[in-house]
Amino acid sequence: MKPLSRFLPLAAIILSLVCALQGSAGAASLQQIRQRGTLLVGVSHVAPPYVAGAKYRTQESFDQTVAEDLAQRLGVRLKMVAVTVQNRRQALAQGQVDLLLLNLPDAEAAALRASASLLPTAYQAGPKLIMRSDTDIKRLAQLKGRSICLAQGSVFVGTMAANYSAREKIYPAPADALLALRTGACDAAVHDDVVLNDMLALPEWKKFSAGLPLKAMPVRLTFALRPEDSGLGAYLQQVNREWGSSYWPVQQKKWINDVAFEVYLDQNVPDCH
Repeated sequence: MKPLSRFLPLAAIILSLVCALQGSAGAASLQQIRQRGTLLVGVSHVAPPYVAGAKYRTQESFDQTVAEDLAQRLGVRLKMVAVTVQNRRQALAQGQVDLLLLNLPDAEAAALRASASLLPTAYQAGPKLIMRSDTDIKRLAQLKGRSICLAQGSVFVGTMAANYSAREKIYPAPADALLALRTGACDAAVHDDVVLNDMLALPEWKKFSAGLPLKAMPVRLTFALRPEDSGLGAYLQQVNREWGSSYWPVQQKKWINDVAFEVYLDQNVPDCH
């Protein structure tokens, strides 16, 4: 019988190869993404798949639009994976996703930067609160106990309750939240100021132009990836440059027109009050 010690070097080599293979499987090189044929993007909210005959709804964030654009550029399918503040670092580190695409407040960005490379896009927004022009809410303190509509996936969910003791009512999509405001189901609605500012310029939104300045909370749509995925990082930087200054105004205008139309189609009753 041969001594076990003669097999130890071979076992060590096999173990090192296994570890190397496991490490490469977790990497997110452009070549591996293309070979797999699927781009795995971690986001804070994944909308349920569209069902034929259901009402179409534009989603809260631009993350899906950006992820679809990126997958199309790479010539692969897109799979969006829901992640939370608690598990997103692990999902990225273990290769469950190729990258994260998140609306990050400054504090969350600083915390995530400790373990990931961050590449912010040019999309930055803050919270904007809108109400009917004849509202009786004149001061932030009067938001206490009042109902505020938000959409699932909004980075501002939780902040209205925490900062102003308001009652948050969460709806599946922005059109649903804004429709609830128009029909009197909510006292106010909160969404990105970048899109709401322009939406209020539409004639049908004139009487919902009352607002109050909320606590500053700038958020930026940001890519996060593993530091070792430098090739993917360089590609994302290139895409960011190609988008330039023209990409975001086009996306914002489309969002406004789509959401306003979805509200218009669903509003079968007149504005309340």
